[in-house]
Amino acid sequence: MKKLLIIQLLIALLVTGAGCTKFSDNINVDPNVPTRASNAQLLTYSITQIANTIESISGNLYVQHWSEKPYTDNSRYTVVNFDFYDLYTQPLENLQTILNATTYDVNEGSANNQKAVARILKAWFFWHMTDRWGDIPYFNALKGKENFSPVYDRQKDIYYDLIKELKEAAAQIDNGNGVTGDILYRGNMAYWKRFANSMRCLMALRLSKADAAKGKAEFTDALSGGVFTDNSQSAVYVHLAEAANQNYWYYVANVQNRPWYWASKTIVDYMKPLNDPRLKIFADVNSSKDYVGVPYGLDGNAVGAIPSGSVSFVGVHVRTQNAPTYITTYAQVLFAIAEANKLTWLPGGDADAKTNYEAGIEASVRQWNRQSFKAYVDSTDKQIERIPYSATDAGDTTGLAAYKVQPEVAYNSTDALKKIGYQRWLHLYANGYEAWAEWRRTGFPVLTPAPNNGNIPIPRRQAYPVKEQNINGNNYRLAIFLQPSLGGKDDLNGRVWWDQ
Repeated sequence: MKKLLIIQLLIALLVTGAGCTKFSDNINVDPNVPTRASNAQLLTYSITQIANTIESISGNLYVQHWSEKPYTDNSRYTVVNFDFYDLYTQPLENLQTILNATTYDVNEGSANNQKAVARILKAWFFWHMTDRWGDIPYFNALKGKENFSPVYDRQKDIYYDLIKELKEAAAQIDNGNGVTGDILYRGNMAYWKRFANSMRCLMALRLSKADAAKGKAEFTDALSGGVFTDNSQSAVYVHLAEAANQNYWYYVANVQNRPWYWASKTIVDYMKPLNDPRLKIFADVNSSKDYVGVPYGLDGNAVGAIPSGSVSFVGVHVRTQNAPTYITTYAQVLFAIAEANKLTWLPGGDADAKTNYEAGIEASVRQWNRQSFKAYVDSTDKQIERIPYSATDAGDTTGLAAYKVQPEVAYNSTDALKKIGYQRWLHLYANGYEAWAEWRRTGFPVLTPAPNNGNIPIPRRQAYPVKEQNINGNNYRLAIFLQPSLGGKDDLNGRVWWDQ
């Protein structure tokens, strides 16, 4: 009897188990409710994450756009490991979901246009990531449950594939409906094509020392495809004067009440003697109505002893609630073309390099010194731009003519690359990771590491997330081994492939 009871129980369990397996995938699924976000929603969220990625403090500190006060750990390079998981599991996964779709709603844009935009944005994120960490999971990443332990791919291979992806994405754009959910270009596919080609130019220039022949070929090809030709075409993320989509630096200073980031002495001391028209945007005056930067990289006690009223906070127009975030811009392209002229990647030599260099400075001044700032009244507007960012704002060029002819600024064939590098550094203010990549590639500007810091140099890369050692340990260790410039160490001092 006991044996019969056991058999009956086993049969019952088997039937129950079979039933659970049969219905587990579909039970509680409402056929009238979408099972995933629309492509438009996935796209919108991914674009917001570009702004969040750029609005990161480490890059701004590495290139000494900003200084910290009173907490200076990042300035002194004590933070070594940086996490990339959110980039994989949020924007990149969203974009891959768009690319993996089997059907596309034409009301959200033609299938080709939806795929092209997803490819362009995916390339931007991976470009940003490989520039920070070096070799990363790429070709076998974003496979979901098919591969939880992707291998790390060589940066050279990643770069070549990203360049290919951008070229193909630009060619994929068709005359069908523009994409919806596009809070960057509002469905203007011609601008997306220019964004892709402009990005490809900048990627190609990154190869100037690692593979100049490849860089030159890709640069000229991207340029012929059509790049940004004025500031209105730049890729700019526009924040809103509301908590749900506000500028991160406004949130830090005003919501978190953490006035920790100040204009650095390095950048103020360079700009101030030249009467740089952008300084009044980059920094606020102190209590004496003067521009005084905070010394970079001091220990907390030393910098904490500096009276806040004696130094310049990050400029209000950089940190208003609805201040924009500049992603990739027309001035960047002009400085890249000027450098390509000087490197003889393009014809025209110094004459064309000078023209493009000066045009880059003008585009930068017009971008940063918006006409709309004249309407701002700090006492009443309280860090919210009365007139929001507009792509058609022509900018204020007051002081530009006198600025450009000074010996430190005027184009000179003997130190052209240095001057291009310095102007690029200024223009990329608050886009620290991009400025840091260009500093590593060119050596400009000349920067001094944080003092009294055990002779630790300015970082050349960032170390992988600590938990990667356990989650993907074998591939992590192999990646360290296969990057000889790391010297067997996962730290801040090894160089990525293109940093030669």
